[in-house]
Amino acid sequence: MMQNKQILHPPKKMSRRDIILTCAAVFILIVILANAENWFGSYVVRILNTCCIYAIATLAMNLVNGCTGVFTLGNPGFMCVGAYTCALLYLQPAVKDTLYYVEPIVPWLRDIHTNYFIALICGGIMAALAAVLIGVPVLRLKGDYLSIATLGFSEIARIIMLNAQSVTNGAIGLTQIPNVVNIWVAFGALAVVFIFLRLLMNSSYGRAFLAIREDEIAAEAMGIHLFKHKMLSFVLSAFIAGISGGLLASLIGAIDANQFKYTFVYQFLLMMVLGGQGSMSGSVIGAFIVTSALEWLRFMDEPINLGFIQYPGFAGMRMVLFSVLLILIVLFWGKGIMGDKEFSWERLITGLKRLGKRRSQEKEEVS
Repeated sequence: MMQNKQILHPPKKMSRRDIILTCAAVFILIVILANAENWFGSYVVRILNTCCIYAIATLAMNLVNGCTGVFTLGNPGFMCVGAYTCALLYLQPAVKDTLYYVEPIVPWLRDIHTNYFIALICGGIMAALAAVLIGVPVLRLKGDYLSIATLGFSEIARIIMLNAQSVTNGAIGLTQIPNVVNIWVAFGALAVVFIFLRLLMNSSYGRAFLAIREDEIAAEAMGIHLFKHKMLSFVLSAFIAGISGGLLASLIGAIDANQFKYTFVYQFLLMMVLGGQGSMSGSVIGAFIVTSALEWLRFMDEPINLGFIQYPGFAGMRMVLFSVLLILIVLFWGKGIMGDKEFSWERLITGLKRLGKRRSQEKEEVS
């Protein structure tokens, strides 16, 4: 029988204390965001924007992998579809004429120019449609076969984008994409996706996803349509991944298909495992930790001279470090930072109280 409390018991209503603490935290966050450029500088702000986008992509992966128990690896393909769709719809016709100098862009696509946020939603919709097309045959597979099939789709999508010269500009890619993604857009998009997923997981659909993850046979015996709910989770995950791809295209200002290689998915897998599979707040925490650390550890790829020790530097050494980190997490901290639990003020306050008691007991023993 399924023993997961998230399935058996609906979430409790927020207490007055929790509402006050949440409002205070939101107010502090708004103050920090309003002054981020002056306090931290443009480099740190760009890292924070990247953290938000990768957190959205990790949330998409966690919805289908961690909450539904369907292990897929197709996120880079959906991000690629979303990024190209958003960029092509947002770029102005004059800019497209300058970019497509090898082979002209198809006429019907050249004249399309929409608002960025409309283009962003269209990118998510195109990724969701791609998920529907491959989900019908692929979601009938299980285990390793499902993972390999979705990973194959990701590579197929990338290769199509790489060779569709008159549509995607082929290997040259798309440049001169206006940067609309500032710190408000990035954090706002993350907040909208996070709140939507939390509401979804607290609904009957979310509890059905968790039931499928715990035991498919028991879930089916309870009347849950397995394929329907798996497809819904898969399509929603693809839509959110497409949104993250569109945000990434605007932030970077240039995209090409090689940015979305199959190895890209392991970065999100690390974020999800570090934060905790099945935990939305854990995915956000894991994304911020991994993305920030990858930037701050760039010095490991460069030569270091400490006088008595000389480190020659190796390209990709920081990725080796995170590969080792992933192995250690799986071996010694398999549930991640949050496990399958969500952040709550009650849990935080209880943890702080326990830590305070432990320290006071240690002081008494020493004295």
